[in-house]
Order: sequence, then structure tokens, then C-alpha cells
Amino acid sequence: MKAPMAPAGWQTRPRADEAPSWPALATHAVRAFGGGADSFDLRRAFADQGDRAAKFSFEAPQLWADLSKNLIDDTAQRLLTQLAEECGLAAHRDALFAGAPINVSEDRAVSHVEWRNPALALEQSAQPAIQSIAQWRATMLMLADAVRADAAVTDVVNIGIGGSDLGPRMVVQALHAAGATSGPRVHFVANMDGHELAALLPRLQPAHTLFLVASKSFGTAETMRNALSARDWFLANGGQDVARHFVALSANAAAARDFGIEHCLTFDEGVGGRYSLWSPVGLSIAIAAGRQGFEELLAGAHAMDQHFVQTPLARNLPVQLALLDLWYRNHLHFASRCVVPYVHGLRALPAYLQQLEMESNGKRVDLQGRALRVASAASTWGQVGSNGQHAFFQALHQGSDVVPVEFVLTAQAAHDLPEHHRKLLANALAQARALMMGQEGDAPERHFPGNRPSTVLLLPDQSPRSIGALLALYEHRTFALGSLWGLNSFDQWGVELGKRHAGEIEAALADGNPEALDASTAALVGRLRGA
Repeated sequence: MKAPMAPAGWQTRPRADEAPSWPALATHAVRAFGGGADSFDLRRAFADQGDRAAKFSFEAPQLWADLSKNLIDDTAQRLLTQLAEECGLAAHRDALFAGAPINVSEDRAVSHVEWRNPALALEQSAQPAIQSIAQWRATMLMLADAVRADAAVTDVVNIGIGGSDLGPRMVVQALHAAGATSGPRVHFVANMDGHELAALLPRLQPAHTLFLVASKSFGTAETMRNALSARDWFLANGGQDVARHFVALSANAAAARDFGIEHCLTFDEGVGGRYSLWSPVGLSIAIAAGRQGFEELLAGAHAMDQHFVQTPLARNLPVQLALLDLWYRNHLHFASRCVVPYVHGLRALPAYLQQLEMESNGKRVDLQGRALRVASAASTWGQVGSNGQHAFFQALHQGSDVVPVEFVLTAQAAHDLPEHHRKLLANALAQARALMMGQEGDAPERHFPGNRPSTVLLLPDQSPRSIGALLALYEHRTFALGSLWGLNSFDQWGVELGKRHAGEIEAALADGNPEALDASTAALVGRLRGA
């Protein structure tokens, strides 16, 4: 895919609430969806519009999306697509792919899409930055090949947190469940709570374990604490040659060397943590799935990149999902979205999306530093299906809040229990239908109001290519929504604030001097020191 040129004026796009079509959307939301006697009803919409299922379904690489059970009509979809055009979403998207510095608060480009571009090659004519990406990707895959071929390596431990953990952990789980992994066992440690690491270490042998320390800055407090403890355990239990048994995945090779790690797979500062599984941070995936599996993951994501760049906005799946999110958040005022993967291998998807969506767009000021006049990121939550049916689905069906639900399904299972998969799919489709249809009850407690929205995202399977396409879809959806709100989806200053406070509190816990703390925190420190 040839990267587009960064168009002039991408920095001065209007945000959604300032666009010409915004008042018309607001008026339509009140008139057609405001809860009156003639308010929009999904059951009536399907009866009146015979082609509704086809009209509100979208196809993208490795994905079929049915949006027809959502609280949206032709007018809303037309106005929303017009809104995207007015907000210069296409120009902002093209600026991303052209390498423009769209992360304006840190004055840098966003490069994660380049890491999955199969056209990159070690050519002298390539741009230096692109050539560097190609070199590091080749180095990472060669290291993955070597680890997989080394019979002495039985266990690999990825130590990271946030984007250095959630993405790789989820993908390895998904591919393992699909039978697409082999080679050494791959483990993940993220929590600073020592119970997670302490439970794993007795199952390992130092001579047969490789530790991957994943931290862009190589200074993340949780990651470095776990890495130090892992190194201490390694040396205390007869381990030799830290340099051979520890690999750093970081943009800060100097800090890795200071730690004692000589082998550092590096990447550029344009790779944000929550977008980093395509870079050397994905080494654990490449070790688990092999070179071919990792390249298929990249290929699926790249195919979705092409769809995002080339497909008109009216049929562009990431764009239409982002517009639906905006419609629900700002015009129908839904505060959360529930994601339910009916795929055991994707059980960590809701946690992954929480970081991707809420860290990217959980902000209250736009690119110009102006306060938003509308709500930003909704809360993303969920659990694997069908477990969730026996937990929170009661509230989805009969609770006082309307929560849009997103069902993620695979047409084909990776196991040999076809009866299980048929029943699983039937349960997922039944829940979506029941949310829409509701039920008249012979008693108030047995009444289901129905008209509750849902989306179905259907993958053909759990292959690396399908997983890659799904994750790229969510990335571009998140970017598009942030763009419409005028946000920078690629910084996370709110994450840094808590880190600074933690340093002060840790010092008080150590020396008992709480003078710099507020009264409540000081009292808690005193109680903890006396425990």
C-alpha cells in the first residue's frame, strides 16, 4: 500500500460539535429517538425496511459486521457520514499514514502501521526510518526463530504492563486456543503485586528460561520491579549469563545495558504502548506462533489498514463503528459499551480494549487545549461469552440503563467439539435477538422492554490473519472517534500523574514521614506502617 501524502490543513479540522451537520444530528436524535410514542423501534424498523439487515451490514478483510440491530436509521447514518466528511477525518487519516506528526503534544509521528507493512524491505533507497523498521523486524523474527529452535529454552516470560502486556498476552492466548502456537511455553507477568511473579518462578528453571523485559522507556515502575526480582531469582538459583537469558524490548537501549541486558530489540518513539504488539514488543507472539504466524498477524492488520485508507467513508467499517460510538455517546447519551467475545481465546479482549479506547480517548481537552463540550470515551467493559449470560446479562436485558452490546464470534471453531460451537453461536445470536425483541410478561418482573442495541462482528476463524484484522479494526475505530472529537489519541498524560504520587507515597511508607501528603493519605500510610 502506497502511503498517501499528508494533506494540507489536517491540523485545522473542525471537531464534531462544531461541524455544520451537528445541529441536525442533535435535532434528529431528539425527534426520532427521544422516547416519545413514535420513537424509533428496532422491531418496527425491520418490519418496515425489508433490506435493513443488508443495508446496515459491512464487509471488511476477515470480518463481517452486522450493525442492523443498532438504534440508527438512514437519516442518522447519512448525517453521521456527512459529519465525518466535514470534520476532515479522511485528511487526518491520510496524515497518519503519511507519517505526519499527528501526536502533537509530543511532536512525533505515529508509526505502528508501518511495522505491519509487508512492502518494507532492506533497500538502500528506503527512507532511513522505514529501513530501520525493516531491519528491526527482520532481527526480531530471526531471534524468534532461534529461540524456537533452541531445545534448551523451555519457558519464555514476558515482563511488561499495559500495552507491553495486554496486547501480546491476548494474542498469544487467542492463537494458543486455536492451536496456532508451538515451541516453548510463554508466560506473562504484569502486576506489581508480587503474588503473580512468585506463583510463576517455582515452575521455572533458570537455565531453561528466557525473560523478555518489555518497556518502551525501560523505566516503567511495575515492569522494572518485576524484572529486578526476576534477575535476583535467576542469580540466586544458579542462573548464569544474564545477558543470554534476558532480552529487552525497548526504545531505550542504554537503560537496558545499565540493567545488564546486552540484547535489546529497539523501536522508534512513534510506537505507542497500546499500539506496540506489531513491533518488537510482539516478540512473545512471534516465539509462540512462529515466523509465519506472526507475519500472518501482520498481514491481517495490513489488509484492514488498506480497507481504512481506500474504502469510502459510507462503507468504511472502522469509520462507521466510530460514528456509531459518537452517536451513542453524544446524542443518545449511553455511558458504556459492553464487549462480549464468544471466543474463549479472546477472553482478554475486553481488558485490551479498555486500554486502547479509554487511554486513547479518555480526555477532556482537544488538540488546541480547549475543553470539550461533549462527553468523550465511554466505559468499555465485558467478559467472555457465554459466561457473561450468567453474570451481567440480567442488567443488559432489564436494567435501567441501555448499554450497547458488541458480540464477537468466529464462524469456525478450532476444536473438535462441533456441538459446543453450534450451541455457543446459537446462544450469542439468541442474546442479540432477545435484546432487540424483548418480551411481554404476565407480570412486571417478567417484562423485557427490548429495543436494546447490539452489533455482531463475525470472524471466519481464530487464525493469526483474522486476529490481526480485528485488532487493526479496533485501532482505527479508536483513532477515527478521537479525530472526530478533536483529541490526540496517542498520548496518555493521565497515566503519568499517578506515577509521580506513587513515588512520594512510597518514600513515606519507607521512612514514615508523611508531611508532604494530604491528611487522608497520611493516615492510611500510618495505618499501613503499623500493620
